[in-house]
Amino acid sequence: MAEQPSEERTEDASPKKLQDAREEGNVPKSTEINSVVVLLASIILIKVFGGYIMDESNRGIIKYFDRIAQPHTVGFNEVLAIVSDSFMMFTKLSMPVILGVLIAGVVANIAQVGFMFTLKPLEPKLEKINPISGFARLFSANSVMETVKNIFKLAVVGIVAYITIVGDFDLMLTLSQTDPAAMWVFLLQLSWKLFLRCALALLVIAVIDYAWQRYQWAKKLRMTHQELKEEYKQMEGDPMIKRRIRSIQREMARRRMMAEVPKATVVVTNPTHLAIAIRYEPDEMEAPLVLAKGKLVLAEKIKEIAISNDIPIVEDLPLARAMYDRVEPGESIPVEFFNAVAEILAYVYKLKNRAA
Repeated sequence: MAEQPSEERTEDASPKKLQDAREEGNVPKSTEINSVVVLLASIILIKVFGGYIMDESNRGIIKYFDRIAQPHTVGFNEVLAIVSDSFMMFTKLSMPVILGVLIAGVVANIAQVGFMFTLKPLEPKLEKINPISGFARLFSANSVMETVKNIFKLAVVGIVAYITIVGDFDLMLTLSQTDPAAMWVFLLQLSWKLFLRCALALLVIAVIDYAWQRYQWAKKLRMTHQELKEEYKQMEGDPMIKRRIRSIQREMARRRMMAEVPKATVVVTNPTHLAIAIRYEPDEMEAPLVLAKGKLVLAEKIKEIAISNDIPIVEDLPLARAMYDRVEPGESIPVEFFNAVAEILAYVYKLKNRAA
């Protein structure tokens, strides 16, 4: 016989499968988002702190040249002090940019995957060091898509750079007639415009890449209808087993209920379909208590136990029907049944007195 085709994965991943994938570190994520956000943060921070960094750098360089130009001989301690001061100045000037870029990278990552900590992606796996698997990954569809994406990025950056430079090309031709300071300002402005436009173009590509990565991730996690059913069984339990458990529980409840019937004061019937066992001890109870109830076969069983234990059986069709629907075993009878039950109990006590 021909093999049956495998069921297609047409169902969206269940919440449990999504949670399991997240715990394993399998989440939709685009490295392009992180790269572009870090690039944008770097450009903006350099723009904001650029003047301060340049001024402080100029002061530091002038100060160090003045120290070196002193007539005394520059010794080892002097050189060590200059190096130490230079390092401290570099740290102070670069720290705002470094911290800003670090925070931007963390925010970009959290925006994509949320707060998550797992070490499972770092666990060693044989397929990661298998040369055959590695060779196959080089020529996989994902590798081809990455290559196409990188070529597209280069093309976009090249086009944006070309458009930006061509727009200011006429001004660039006049730079030879300007002073060096004006030339330097123009080049800085052009660089700022070029980097910012390229970063914004890459940001658009990154957003598209994130949407694609999320689509691919959701597609890989899709489930078949049978997988959904199996997962539901694992989470909720097999319906057949649950039905069997409920059947056993009902049987145990019946046995406990039937064990209480010999304690009854009277059994009220309708007379053939229903039976309700009632107990009342004036010194112990404020209201009569329903010990057991049943219909058909169970009602016959209650009457048999009542007969074998000399418990009076009273036929009252309206009362039996009303109490069967309203009162459960172990509950006291409602107030509206007090008069009817009191009459039956009075009748039972009268019978007992006659028998005595």
